[in-house]
Amino acid sequence: MQLSRRSLLKATAVSGAAITLSGGLSATASPSKAAAAPANNYANGTGDWLVGLGLADITGAPAGQGMMGFAQEDQIAHGIRQRYLARAVIFVDKKTNAPLVHVTVDTCAFFANEMDELLSRLQKTYGGRYNANNVVVTATHNHNSCGGTSRDLAYVLAAKGHQENSFRCEVDGVLEAIARAHNNIAPAQLYLGRSKLYNASKNRSVSAFNLNPEHDKREMPGGIDPRVWVLRIKRGTKDVGVMTWFATHGTSLTDNNTLVSPDNKGLAAYIWEHDEMGVDYMTTKDPFVAAFIQTNSGDMTPNLWLRKLHPSGPTSDNVLNNAIIAKRQYDACHKAWANAVPLRGSGIATSHRYVDFAHEVVPGKYTVDGKQWRTVPTVMGASGAASSEEDNYESVVYPYIREGDKGPFTKFWDWDRKNQLLDADWDYQSPKLNFLPLGYLPVKGWNPQELPLTIFRLGELVFVCGALEYTIVSGLRCRRLVSKRLGVPMENVIFQGYTNSYCQYCVTPEEYMAMQYEAGETQFGRETLGAHLKHYDAMCDELLGRSKPYKSTTNRAYKANMWIPSWLPAVPADTLPKGKKYGDVLLPPPATVKRGAKLDVDFQATHLNNKLYRGSTYHEVQKLVGGKWVRIADDFHYDTILDWRRPDGSKTESITRVTWNVPKNQPTGTYRIVLRGDAKNESGKLTHWQGKTKSFKVV
Repeated sequence: MQLSRRSLLKATAVSGAAITLSGGLSATASPSKAAAAPANNYANGTGDWLVGLGLADITGAPAGQGMMGFAQEDQIAHGIRQRYLARAVIFVDKKTNAPLVHVTVDTCAFFANEMDELLSRLQKTYGGRYNANNVVVTATHNHNSCGGTSRDLAYVLAAKGHQENSFRCEVDGVLEAIARAHNNIAPAQLYLGRSKLYNASKNRSVSAFNLNPEHDKREMPGGIDPRVWVLRIKRGTKDVGVMTWFATHGTSLTDNNTLVSPDNKGLAAYIWEHDEMGVDYMTTKDPFVAAFIQTNSGDMTPNLWLRKLHPSGPTSDNVLNNAIIAKRQYDACHKAWANAVPLRGSGIATSHRYVDFAHEVVPGKYTVDGKQWRTVPTVMGASGAASSEEDNYESVVYPYIREGDKGPFTKFWDWDRKNQLLDADWDYQSPKLNFLPLGYLPVKGWNPQELPLTIFRLGELVFVCGALEYTIVSGLRCRRLVSKRLGVPMENVIFQGYTNSYCQYCVTPEEYMAMQYEAGETQFGRETLGAHLKHYDAMCDELLGRSKPYKSTTNRAYKANMWIPSWLPAVPADTLPKGKKYGDVLLPPPATVKRGAKLDVDFQATHLNNKLYRGSTYHEVQKLVGGKWVRIADDFHYDTILDWRRPDGSKTESITRVTWNVPKNQPTGTYRIVLRGDAKNESGKLTHWQGKTKSFKVV
């Protein structure tokens, strides 16, 4: 994801460590002191672990608000391709009752303010049981989620400020997923599988990757990370969940998309959950959960043709590409899942801390040149402003500024040299050309300077987690260090980015010198990776019981940004054209529809944001079964699209189109389309309405 260049230009013109160890590496606090342990009867059933699983809808405002990921002001949502979800898995050590909460969210990021709100509400509900030490929330980095959920100014400008409605949906949904997992904790068995996937990613910054040493490049054939890890979760003979890690960006649908969607990883999860396991997202109490999780995907694109400002591949159709990349991940995961063997080892161990990345001294043992370096406050480079040219159709500065700090006006932006703004720090950012010195601007809170790091162990597996977007070699070096320090095979160390906060990229110091997009967005300077290695090394000491917990402040910096409002105009009261009522069918279906055909139906409607229907649906495709209408598709389904618009010349009327791409294997029969919504009057009162088409035949 890149910061909003256009928005930032406008705006600047006016302006602890905590450690929980159990199960072998070190001792932890007495489990009896943990509040609000699950009420489940663990004596029922068998298994080596206790595991709970839950999922929940986290979809925010789907109409008239900016989307999150590409930071394009004109990428305004106007409907839903698919709702996006949170998937929670809670592991509990049977011996100590110590928990680990892992949540995967189909969003671009889970920001610091969202994490803080989540932890605060978990404290109120469960006491100290679930806290910063044992809760991990990681984003799939989907670039089609709802914008405005952060309180860091750089990440809400394109969405025109903080959007409380979408923020609440995401946090409420994550809490709901955790609660559902908490309430179904039961004995389970874990199985570990591995495979390789070579045709779902390409390196979009090969010139930077090639600057790495040969021994690093040998680990990444073709400049990609093909590794797929799978954790299979069973209760007896029943499969109840799967977690899988693979590196590719959530940018298949590109910045031309304006329909809320989970992109390729969310769709891969849908294929497994819905298509294979029959999950109904609106009614299933204890569903099968499939979490497709990111690793070090900073330089990995799913747009395989690597065309500049025309993202495409393996076809020229971005929607089809999304489905293909999703299916390839599903297939690779399924292969590893089928060959999985029992997870060895036992117990849970975690080390967690917050690090002030704006002021880290990095000793020579962690730097490339062996000299002491330091990190400095955040700076967005000119090449970062250029966008990832392989994933964007639009770059607002192209061709004047391009990746690699190229372009006729690139050096114009190096204005720190004129103003001596960063004179004391600049050697640590060089050769970056300053585009916007976010960490130095007089109004604080543009992006976070303090970020969380986590290492956790689950049996024989060790997970190294960070908040940034890490290139494949950055992740490799972190894995290598932790593997060596903890004496764990490299194949059992998994790197996981996009975790518990967000602040752009981390490249290797060698890659930094190429000043591709990822380097320009490596905010804290050339040795950002070295600062990570320093702290991961110290965290290994904690896990081994060789040092006391690191003292750090908690991430509360965002509270200074509570002033960030939304500057979107309020949604006006709904109105109707003369002679119409809400729910009227404006474009009816034909009497018969063939399987494999596309069906469009238009309704007289209201603004979707009047009521967001989180966990529910605006529309349904219903089939007549035994004299009763039965829902067979809704907002969660891949075969339908909800598309909202204002008719020409109106600022208060709404038309919503439901599109059903009828599957080729759809059972024949009698069907209808239903749409519901809520009309808002001048006083803000909502009145529910529902519209239905006449029945039609699928033949």
